[in-house]
Amino acid sequence: MHIFARKKRDKSPLSMLSLYDAPSAQIACEAGADAILVGDSLGNAILGYDSTLPVTMSDMLRHTGAVVRGVKSSSRVDVAVVADLPFGSYATPKRAIKNAVALLQIGAHAVKIEGVNPDLLQKMAREGIPVMGHLGFTPQSVLQFESVVQGKTSEVGQRLARQAAVLEECGAFAVVLEAVTGEVAQHITAQLKIATVGIGAGAGCDGQVLVWNDVVGLSPQTFKLAKAWANTRQIWLEAAQNYVGEVQNGSFPAPENGWNMNDEERAKFSASHDEIEIETLDEQPF
Repeated sequence: MHIFARKKRDKSPLSMLSLYDAPSAQIACEAGADAILVGDSLGNAILGYDSTLPVTMSDMLRHTGAVVRGVKSSSRVDVAVVADLPFGSYATPKRAIKNAVALLQIGAHAVKIEGVNPDLLQKMAREGIPVMGHLGFTPQSVLQFESVVQGKTSEVGQRLARQAAVLEECGAFAVVLEAVTGEVAQHITAQLKIATVGIGAGAGCDGQVLVWNDVVGLSPQTFKLAKAWANTRQIWLEAAQNYVGEVQNGSFPAPENGWNMNDEERAKFSASHDEIEIETLDEQPF
């Protein structure tokens, strides 16, 4: 994943967006994003789940394929696409490799895995599978956390730093740091040769990633770690209200929204009404 290494080397902040469909991918590419994460956050953002845990490999394959097609149809086909391996899909190395290969075959350039599993990471590296790590608050382990924010104590900060070093040693090309205190994230970024991508981890990371719905203002609520640069939810609401209103008052569809016969064909059609025989259902060859 050369873009991550290059951004780290050049000390140029990397921009990454977590999104799930072709139109959003096209817009992200046009906006100049460096990379796209097809996150299992689609469970919350798109599928209506309360967490990422119900997201399946079928979900990830479907949405990864959509994003890949969106990137390919954009003006910037060089944008990196990373896909999450969802909960339960990498419980064993054999399962992880099979599922990662499926995502790569559909067009992803790399996969992301939460936590630290040296044996798994090394085996995937030997298979030539590019892996991005994920430390700090890891949503697939949400039931194990007492607090979202990680690294509030020196002890936890040191543990996160050690885990990040292990990920690098095992061949990860980058690591997401989620909801990690700024001091710890900055230290990890300085100690690693691979890129760090923060979400709620301060400005000291090599890059940033945010969920598309939060960036464009589609989420019904706001999060401390995010920022909305538009109010798309309100724009969409007004558009839907206008559509409903025009249908109800009869102003849509207007003549320009449809097609009509020419005068000659209209006359023929009107004259043929009496000749059309309506066959009953039991006479149809079903």
